Amino acid sequence: MRSEHWNKRSPEGPWDTIVVGSGMGGMTCAALLSEVGHRVLVLEQHYVPGGFTHAFQRKGWSWDVGVHAVSEVTEHTMTGRILERLTAGQLEWASLGSHYEEFFYPGDFRLEFPDNPTQFRDNLVQAFPGQSAAIDGYMRLIRTTAAATRGYFLARLLPRRAGRVAERVLARKARRLFYRRTADVVAELTDDERLRAVMTGQWGYYGSVPSRSAFAIQALVVKHFAHGAYYPVGGSAEIAKGLLATVARNGGWTRIRADVEQIVIERGRAVGVRLKGGQEIRGSRVISAAGIPSTITRLLPDEYRYAHWARSILALESSPPHVCLHLGFEGDIREDGCGAANKWFYETFDCEDNSWHVGPDGELPRCKVLYCSFPSLKDPAHDPGPEQKHTGEVVTFVPWETFTPWKHTRWNRRGEDYDAFKARLEQHILEQFLERLPGLRDKIRYTELSTPLSTDHFCRPTRGAIYGLEPTVERFRNPYLRPRSPIPGLFFSGSDVTTVGVIGAMSGGLLTALAVAPRRVLSYLRPLA
Repeated sequence: MRSEHWNKRSPEGPWDTIVVGSGMGGMTCAALLSEVGHRVLVLEQHYVPGGFTHAFQRKGWSWDVGVHAVSEVTEHTMTGRILERLTAGQLEWASLGSHYEEFFYPGDFRLEFPDNPTQFRDNLVQAFPGQSAAIDGYMRLIRTTAAATRGYFLARLLPRRAGRVAERVLARKARRLFYRRTADVVAELTDDERLRAVMTGQWGYYGSVPSRSAFAIQALVVKHFAHGAYYPVGGSAEIAKGLLATVARNGGWTRIRADVEQIVIERGRAVGVRLKGGQEIRGSRVISAAGIPSTITRLLPDEYRYAHWARSILALESSPPHVCLHLGFEGDIREDGCGAANKWFYETFDCEDNSWHVGPDGELPRCKVLYCSFPSLKDPAHDPGPEQKHTGEVVTFVPWETFTPWKHTRWNRRGEDYDAFKARLEQHILEQFLERLPGLRDKIRYTELSTPLSTDHFCRPTRGAIYGLEPTVERFRNPYLRPRSPIPGLFFSGSDVTTVGVIGAMSGGLLTALAVAPRRVLSYLRPLA
């Protein structure tokens, strides 16, 4: 993907703000600060910006890296109105339809997740007729928990000491909910194992099983999709085009293949960055949107890794990595059961059995869950052509340790043993997928499996974690996950500041911009509230 909005070179400074990383959090923060008068430089080590919003092509097919379903992007939500303004109205969204997801469990149990909360409640009651009290209690908890989180994140705008006081005042209720685990909350509502599994079935959107996740993240995800899901018209790459065009229009710049080696700190303050090759670029402040653990381990001078605040963050768990099977089809895949709605195929009602525990040797077990998405059917701008070219993606979680034997090898040159192992995984996932949708077999023309090593190579999260830090109780207790770092002049942005997903990372970008330039940003956002 080429664009006039980014280049391998950048003009001379001085820069008001340097943003490291062009994921959703970095791009949002950069676009917003550029709108309020900052001259912003965005640095991206990959040859295309966008982080997990970018797309890639093979032989006429195109796939998303991380965008499968997004909500709260219409004019009826503040995030939707902000995103529209930050992209000058160039970014359009298409609904996935009256139901955006289909869940399949053992025993031919199937449930649709619709685009309105009343129908969602009715679907649950119809599936579990004796559990209406538990379901109504669950829906109430979702609403109250999601509403209470605003004060928690606003308190995180403040420096750590003032913020801890503010959290006790503004976010007392939210703190209690962030500090309870999902499994404990749903167990108090019902002893029906199947209903608990369905209630928490979307844990894959944040990568933490019910016994580990904070209930607040479960509530935020359910609330996020309460009115359905959407997909960017033209594909997920349109997000970067829209946001980075705004940066360019305001005199900023996005530089690709700009591999930051270290954040430069002088007299205790962040004053710029040094690229691999030695070039130093100076700015009034540095915002790292590269993930907070990755910033500590890869970008800060060694001595900062041993500070108390850094060690407390590095002690937190990362969310699990994943593999994704990318499929290229020729033919009308709708007639075989595919549609815009995502499909979750569960092998069990046990949501704790989350990861596909595979090793390089021995027989491969069945995947416990397959998340299946068909991007070409979501995008009204997709032209399948006379060959009816369509795309599919099949995702499941895997342990990082499975791939550590090859973590020091080079992309596309990892050795014959890796290639053989990867081929086995690919075929195994494909066959399990085709058990569910057998009519697709004769329409497959292309397959390619991406692994956590691909994620590490292109986006560099810790341990290949697509969702960054795991949203556990311990994560939300940590006082240092806030836009202002303990180092003057250095700010953090992205999902580690707030919550996971496209809008979670976007919210992290908004909070960071507010922390950097509160009066200007508030003035910009006030008409959109």
